[in-house]
Amino acid sequence: MKSAQLFTNDGANVALELDVMGRKGFCLKPARRPQLPGNPWVWYAPTLMGGYPGESNVWVITRLLDAGVAVCGMDVGESYGSPTGQKIFSEFHRRLVREHALQPQARLLPQSRGGLMLYSWAKENPELVQCAAGIYPVCDLRSYPGLKEACGAYDMTEAELGANLRKYNPIDGLEPLARRKIPILHIHGDQDQAVPLEANSGEFCRRYQALGGPMKVIVIHGKGHEECPEFHQSQKLVDFLISGGSFK
Repeated sequence: MKSAQLFTNDGANVALELDVMGRKGFCLKPARRPQLPGNPWVWYAPTLMGGYPGESNVWVITRLLDAGVAVCGMDVGESYGSPTGQKIFSEFHRRLVREHALQPQARLLPQSRGGLMLYSWAKENPELVQCAAGIYPVCDLRSYPGLKEACGAYDMTEAELGANLRKYNPIDGLEPLARRKIPILHIHGDQDQAVPLEANSGEFCRRYQALGGPMKVIVIHGKGHEECPEFHQSQKLVDFLISGGSFK
């Protein structure tokens, strides 16, 4: 698995591979220093075998581990936030808390389409979320991958998914997170063509703040949907996750 290859059991960390409902997941625990009190952890998505997390994620993950924060992820394929993927996510979370003694409340790190996965789970389980820090996350199924592409993961036709969109779309399910005042930070480029800023992080922020939720968006001018230091070597993002959601 890519994650285990990037972070081997070399004394600097402990890389565990998990099998959950026939799917593969990982749990990286810091060994260079003890975990912070309460055993906090960051939940990264999308986890895809041989793809993500990848080389571009090493900078952030290494700093989280060095700070005493575990990093975990679960491969649910191209679920696009569907109930099938959420079911696997819930069992993954249960295993991490009960068998690996991690904190019940996760710190979410959705990247790109990982936003559909983690925010769909989060709106159904807001009590299990401490904060979220997104890297150009997809927040609206209509924006990416589009209902025609996503409907198969939901076992629906395009028309059926469209008729039930408010039930499933992350951007339409922010009330449970806002009621709990869960802090959210997004980093997004204003030249992103794949996951446009305004239709995703921009609209997400407007709606979340209108509901009373604490959120900030860091706009990276001149950057699109790309792997570069502005997104993947952000000290503000790392500090936010390590602190459990402080904007300072």
